[in-house]
Amino acid sequence: MAKKNKLKSDAPKPTVHAELKQMDIRVNEMGEIIRDYDIDDINEFLDKNVKDKKLNDDNASAAS
Repeated sequence: MAKKNKLKSDAPKPTVHAELKQMDIRVNEMGEIIRDYDIDDINEFLDKNVKDKKLNDDNASAAS
Protein backbone atom coordinates (compact mmCIF):
# COMPACT_ATOMS: atom_id res chain seq x y z
CA MET A 1 0.00 0.00 0.00
CA ALA A 2 1.13 3.52 -0.75
CA LYS A 3 1.55 5.94 2.12
CA LYS A 4 -0.95 8.75 2.32
CA ASN A 5 0.39 12.25 2.80
CA LYS A 6 -0.86 14.01 5.91
CA LEU A 7 -2.16 17.53 5.56
CA LYS A 8 0.06 20.11 7.20
CA SER A 9 -2.82 21.56 9.20
CA ASP A 10 -1.24 20.13 12.36
CA ALA A 11 1.83 22.33 11.88
CA PRO A 12 1.90 25.56 13.91
CA LYS A 13 1.39 28.78 11.96
CA PRO A 14 4.50 30.95 11.56
CA THR A 15 4.69 34.31 13.29
CA VAL A 16 4.07 37.21 10.93
CA HIS A 17 4.03 40.99 11.05
CA ALA A 18 0.73 42.40 12.36
CA GLU A 19 -0.04 44.13 9.05
CA LEU A 20 0.31 40.82 7.15
CA LYS A 21 -1.99 38.69 9.30
CA GLN A 22 -5.02 39.28 7.06
CA MET A 23 -3.12 38.22 3.92
CA ASP A 24 -3.44 34.60 2.86
CA ILE A 25 -1.06 32.85 0.45
CA ARG A 26 -1.55 29.24 -0.66
CA VAL A 27 -0.20 26.91 -3.33
CA ASN A 28 -2.83 24.84 -5.16
CA GLU A 29 -2.48 21.30 -6.52
CA MET A 30 -1.06 22.62 -9.80
CA GLY A 31 1.68 24.59 -8.02
CA GLU A 32 0.08 27.97 -8.66
CA ILE A 33 0.34 30.62 -5.96
CA ILE A 34 -3.09 31.79 -4.81
CA ARG A 35 -3.26 35.11 -2.96
CA ASP A 36 -6.16 37.13 -1.63
CA TYR A 37 -4.60 40.60 -1.65
CA ASP A 38 -3.52 43.19 -4.17
CA ILE A 39 0.16 43.18 -5.14
CA ASP A 40 0.23 46.97 -4.64
CA ASP A 41 -0.61 46.41 -0.95
CA ILE A 42 2.40 44.15 -0.43
CA ASN A 43 4.67 46.57 -2.32
CA GLU A 44 3.49 49.40 -0.08
CA PHE A 45 4.25 47.29 3.00
CA LEU A 46 7.73 46.44 1.69
CA ASP A 47 8.45 50.09 0.89
CA LYS A 48 7.61 51.07 4.49
CA ASN A 49 9.37 48.19 6.27
CA VAL A 50 12.33 47.02 4.20
CA LYS A 51 15.44 49.08 3.60
CA ASP A 52 16.63 48.96 -0.02
CA LYS A 53 20.28 47.89 -0.10
CA LYS A 54 20.81 49.41 -3.54
CA LEU A 55 19.96 52.89 -2.28
CA ASN A 56 22.60 52.96 0.47
CA ASP A 57 25.09 55.83 0.33
CA ASP A 58 27.87 53.34 1.09
CA ASN A 59 27.26 51.42 -2.14
CA ALA A 60 27.10 54.59 -4.26
CA SER A 61 30.59 55.76 -3.21
CA ALA A 62 32.11 52.28 -3.69
CA ALA A 63 30.75 51.96 -7.24
CA SER A 64 32.40 55.23 -8.38
